[in-house]
Amino acid sequence: MKLIAKWLLSAAALLAVAYLYNGVQVTSFTSALIAAFVLGLFNTILRPLLIVLTLPVTVVTLGLFLFVINALMFWAAASVLEGFQVRGFGAALLGSLIYSAMGIVIESALERLFSK
Repeated sequence: MKLIAKWLLSAAALLAVAYLYNGVQVTSFTSALIAAFVLGLFNTILRPLLIVLTLPVTVVTLGLFLFVINALMFWAAASVLEGFQVRGFGAALLGSLIYSAMGIVIESALERLFSK
């Protein structure tokens, strides 16, 4: 149940990112659901691999390169989907920051809700 709630709230967060920032476009809630699923899939499979491969750069930049990796995941998801567009790397960076901040709030709320 928690996984479905997180998926639905992540899709809503993606719609909120598109509403707050015009560099990200989501055409419908269905597109947001698919995009949230693909983002979750990319973050589960590709992100750990990229973190390991770029570990020296991440250490030298004191972890700031992780923002670039997040933006690449956001941009990659937009490039493989129809109803989810991002207008360049800068838009992906800012969109991923907003989406990550909302994800932290969602995760915190779900932990409080499902911890009982």
